[in-house]
Amino acid sequence: MGPFKDIAVERSGFVALVEIRRPPNNFFDIALIHEIAGALEALDEDDGCRATVLASQGKAFCAGANFGDGGTLDREGRRPGEQSQGVGHLYMEAVRLFRIKKPIIAAVHGAAVGGGLGLAMVADFRVTCPEARFAANFTRLGFHPGFGLTTTLPAVIGPTKAALMFYTSRRVTGEDAHAMGLADVLVPQDQVRPAALALAAEIAENAPLGVLATRATLRAGLADRVKAATEHELAEQGRLRKTDDFKEGVKAMAERRVPTFAGR
Repeated sequence: MGPFKDIAVERSGFVALVEIRRPPNNFFDIALIHEIAGALEALDEDDGCRATVLASQGKAFCAGANFGDGGTLDREGRRPGEQSQGVGHLYMEAVRLFRIKKPIIAAVHGAAVGGGLGLAMVADFRVTCPEARFAANFTRLGFHPGFGLTTTLPAVIGPTKAALMFYTSRRVTGEDAHAMGLADVLVPQDQVRPAALALAAEIAENAPLGVLATRATLRAGLADRVKAATEHELAEQGRLRKTDDFKEGVKAMAERRVPTFAGR
């Protein structure tokens, strides 16, 4: 696998560890998603890998997209250097992650927010700790969920709990995430990565062709559903990014205050 700028890939037995290295917040953009997708696609072709752990350096698992203080957003609500198709390309790149064939376990040791939650939901399982926070904070920013979350989140926790997370933008603790099935394993923070690696190793003990076939059955059509959801999410995000409320949401987030929305 080629030289990566923002991730590292390590192997131990039949388990690969893909580590995001953009501490402390591990904000994502198209370059990072491109690297993760490329690494996972290469591991799909590698018979020596049977399961992958996705982990991060730093404080957060992935704190989502970096909108800064909102002062640099243009009239369309775009970040500097983000072309009109910037977010579109980003989320379409993310669909590649759902076409990966081998099991993925996310080691969520810190915040998984917005698109960072979307990234955690790519995985088959999530291992977490009490200190972690899960948030789909899109309505608090004044726009619409993305990264296929309108498909992936209800599929895992049910439509009502997903709606609760979307409408309130609340932060869910690691304990609550585990209780609602958003996370599958709850351990002390320093055990998150070892527990994720142990689960991957448990999967990797089984016949690889059997695991691949079973996963393909269980996830049949998922990537296509995510792609369709993503196209709709993008249209809604594009529309809402142009609103005053989006600018206020981003500004309030940067200033760590409750936003004052006007509904326009």
